[in-house]
Amino acid sequence: MNVEDFPSPEPGPSQWLLLVYRIPSEPTRLRAGVWRKIKGLGAIYVQNSVAALPASPGAERALRALRAEIGELGGTAYLFDSAVLSGHNQLTGVFNQSRDDEYEEIVDRCDDYLHQVRKEYDADHFTYAELEENDVDLAKLKGWLDKVRSRDVLGAGGFDAAAAALVECEQALEDYAARVYAEEGEGPRAP
Repeated sequence: MNVEDFPSPEPGPSQWLLLVYRIPSEPTRLRAGVWRKIKGLGAIYVQNSVAALPASPGAERALRALRAEIGELGGTAYLFDSAVLSGHNQLTGVFNQSRDDEYEEIVDRCDDYLHQVRKEYDADHFTYAELEENDVDLAKLKGWLDKVRSRDVLGAGGFDAAAAALVECEQALEDYAARVYAEEGEGPRAP
């Protein structure tokens, strides 16, 4: 037998927070609201009504607040501090895949953004109003990337592609701005 015949051992115990909850089935907006908050925190579902999040003081505060909110909605919730004894790699993989899915969605939205800017060129539409709208849309994309990056505590692999797509959007906006200034007869502004 060789060393290669043995699988690599999983890392030692990893701390996670588990929120186990139950919410009345009606009205459904309550369930949807809790689901959105859980997803907004970056938590993953281990199974129905059991969400997991890597342990941190911020994650604990957020889940405690959500637990209290669930109680106010007429539900019940329990928050556990848990060590992963087995299955660490799988749980980490699911968590990172969730982040990668978010990064991929940002890349897709960046593609949409670039398409929208190209449409302005095709329509020969170079106005300050459109420039401002594109600037606001880019700021939203940047904020979204910052939010996902802050949840990416286990090092998912999709950040670089999302960041590169955002850089491309920033360059497209700069080019469009230069064209707007030229069309308005002002020329590019000095930094």
